[in-house]
Amino acid sequence: MRFLSLSALVMSSLVWSIACGPPQGAKADESRQNVRTFKREQNPQRLYDYGRAFADAGDLTRAEQYFAAAIAAGGDERKILPRLVRVCVQDGRYQVATQYVEDHLRQHPADHRSRFLLASLYLGVGDGVRAKEHLEKVLTATPDDAEAHFALAVIMRDTHEDPVGADRHFREYLRLRPGGSHAEEAQSSLLKSVQ
Repeated sequence: MRFLSLSALVMSSLVWSIACGPPQGAKADESRQNVRTFKREQNPQRLYDYGRAFADAGDLTRAEQYFAAAIAAGGDERKILPRLVRVCVQDGRYQVATQYVEDHLRQHPADHRSRFLLASLYLGVGDGVRAKEHLEKVLTATPDDAEAHFALAVIMRDTHEDPVGADRHFREYLRLRPGGSHAEEAQSSLLKSVQ
């Protein structure tokens, strides 16, 4: 049994459509209406709105699908990606959420907020090594990011058993945000003396 190659299939479809001609009458009107509906539905804003509606209704899987489709249709990733990740996390699908952010970072490697988010997701699934790698990249690009210093300090303290490295980042956090929301924890985590 022989299988048609993709190009042979496309060619045969093209020949068939030319031989049969365009649809006539009611079929032609229905076909044009279907094409208009399809194009209208591919509007990124409309897809995003559907995603929001499904998220509000608690259908997180369908919301994910519409948010992903909105991005694929050219929607504003900065606006849509956080919602997409949120519905994945709410649904307990952390690995899927990390994949969406990884895909985004392949296209936008300088998006440090998304890289910070990815580090948080990796930390959430227990992958402290990858979380640390991404936070270090954030700090290389934005050394005054106090939240990244704090997150890296916590990872070094809790998962990498590196109290000296953690102390350095806790101190940097306190220098940048002495009255920040994590100041009390950072202060209590400082080493008193290093031997």
